[in-house]
Amino acid sequence: MKQYIYQNKSLKRLVHWLIMSPVRTRPRWYVRMLQFLYVKRGRGSVIYNSVRRDLVPFRQCSLGARSVVESFSVLNNAVGDLFIGDHTRIGIGNTIIGPVTIGNQVNIGQHVLISGLNHNYEDLQLSIAEQGVSVAPVSIGDDVWIGGNVVILSGISIGQHAVIGAGSVVTKDIPAYSVAVGNPARVVKVYDFNLNAWVKV
Repeated sequence: MKQYIYQNKSLKRLVHWLIMSPVRTRPRWYVRMLQFLYVKRGRGSVIYNSVRRDLVPFRQCSLGARSVVESFSVLNNAVGDLFIGDHTRIGIGNTIIGPVTIGNQVNIGQHVLISGLNHNYEDLQLSIAEQGVSVAPVSIGDDVWIGGNVVILSGISIGQHAVIGAGSVVTKDIPAYSVAVGNPARVVKVYDFNLNAWVKV
């Protein structure tokens, strides 16, 4: 059925219109009422009432055990799947637009933007709004700490136990066991397993 809808453009447009409001660009109220059926929640997970849940049934969304999405955040899987691991905390006022995968025991500060989406703009004969979007998945490893007001762009991978300093804009992959800061973010420390110490780069 799903494959048939994807192959039939007219039917696909109709189904999309029934699910998503083209003006509000979010799921219609009757779809949001059914999110408890298609959003997977781990035991003890918390999504605060003020969180905007732009979560559609034709993409995946899961929140791991004892993970928390704090107040005034936005979760959006309209263009890509959204996976959040166990014991992870999404801070106040975060915006997360799939495709995004966030690992276990990740701490994300306040007002962070993580987006697997970019707007196309290259064709000067069309407005940017008419050119659609491109997507590239964001991957954040286990045990990562992301400071407040960070921006993580599409296609970025952040390795395990990395630290992203507050206010950074991450435009390139960040390796595991490193500290990155700045705009654009650059690695300033790495963990040396031979010395058992953090070393400045």
